[in-house]
Amino acid sequence: MNKFELVLIYNPELSNSKLSDQLKFIKNLIIDKSGKIVNEESWGLRDLSYSIKKFQKAFYTLLQLEISGNVVKDLNNQFNQSDDLLRYIFIKVEKHQELPSKLNNEKK
Repeated sequence: MNKFELVLIYNPELSNSKLSDQLKFIKNLIIDKSGKIVNEESWGLRDLSYSIKKFQKAFYTLLQLEISGNVVKDLNNQFNQSDDLLRYIFIKVEKHQELPSKLNNEKK
């Protein structure tokens, strides 16, 4: 199992319930593919560095995962089909960053 950090950027017009449903769907996808979610951190609604689909803000979520590298390719295909997920990135790491992150501390 490899260690990854996954950052998800969601449409800012999503309701809280729809956003929760989207996150549950992604978590279930990861668990169904024998992955493990080590930690989760919500960064909330934040400004984007550049507009994406004419949005200036988006909801950010960080997931720390232990999952096989081959499964990441399958997840990419699933994520590309979502209209509410604006961007995402998998980052392979040697060890997971300690939470809470600096970004989470910034908003307080």
